[in-house]
Amino acid sequence: MTTTVTPERTPEPAPAPAPAGHRSSARRRRVYQWLFVAPAVLYLLAFFGFPLVRNILMSFQEYTPTTYFTGEAPFNGLDNWRAVFSNELFGDALWQTVLFTVGSLVGQFTIGLALAVFFTRRFPLSGAVRAVLLLPWLVPMVVSAVVWRRIMDEDHGVLNSFLETLGLSGGGVPWLSSPSVALLSAVLVNIWIGIPFNMVILYGGLQEIPREVHEAAALDGAGPWRTFRSVTLPMLRPVVTVVLVLGFMSTVKVLDLILALTGGGPADSTQTLGTMTYQLSFLQLDFGQGAVVGNVLILISAVFAVLYLRVNRANAGRGK
Repeated sequence: MTTTVTPERTPEPAPAPAPAGHRSSARRRRVYQWLFVAPAVLYLLAFFGFPLVRNILMSFQEYTPTTYFTGEAPFNGLDNWRAVFSNELFGDALWQTVLFTVGSLVGQFTIGLALAVFFTRRFPLSGAVRAVLLLPWLVPMVVSAVVWRRIMDEDHGVLNSFLETLGLSGGGVPWLSSPSVALLSAVLVNIWIGIPFNMVILYGGLQEIPREVHEAAALDGAGPWRTFRSVTLPMLRPVVTVVLVLGFMSTVKVLDLILALTGGGPADSTQTLGTMTYQLSFLQLDFGQGAVVGNVLILISAVFAVLYLRVNRANAGRGK
């Protein structure tokens, strides 16, 4: 019987400790890295972190104009939250915020994508036409709202005169004075304002798709619609995600447009969470309840911000 002797393995020597000079260099490098990041961190803490914490605390306080003179804002527990959630206007404002946001996003994205696809084809003065279409994005929102308020005036507005000329309206349409139409009018104006943003971002995404992919699809017999649906849209999905999420975060908190266009009326038919925050804080001077509605908006935006980051991370992982 043969006995196999397994040779003993010589233990590997422990790695030598890093020289003191190397450790000092790595520590110095980390300090330099934090010094470069420190201004951005301080900026975020001062202009985002502190207001956020202050707003959360305010929602649990009895914060009134007297507080600015006395400095006293006693905590009242969940009284502000109960008052807001039991307010009938909160439910209406939340629902109208959903309608306003979803309607705006669908209209902006659909028209913006159609224009982006249209401008991928070269034609004379295409650059000039694109520049003109960017104007709604460059004009301040309040100015746009004031102009559209004149355009949509029931008695003297250009829009009603144009519709009457075409025979599409026998009388003036109450665009901004009817509770059943005012929210739709606000959505249409916001769509007009948001189209350029969608068009520019989606146009940039379309330019990144290689032409060879479309040529290969054409050689396989795919028509324009089949190519767009099966090739272009899947490759454009990361850009679409960014456009929709950023569009949501900017639309859900719109305030100046609605204030300048309808003021939240008529009969609170265009009240959103943004305008309700303004009304509670600066008209009724109940800053605690206004902070509650503001926190609800912050929470909704935070959810979609997390969604945006996770989708971006997933897309980056697929890219690798």
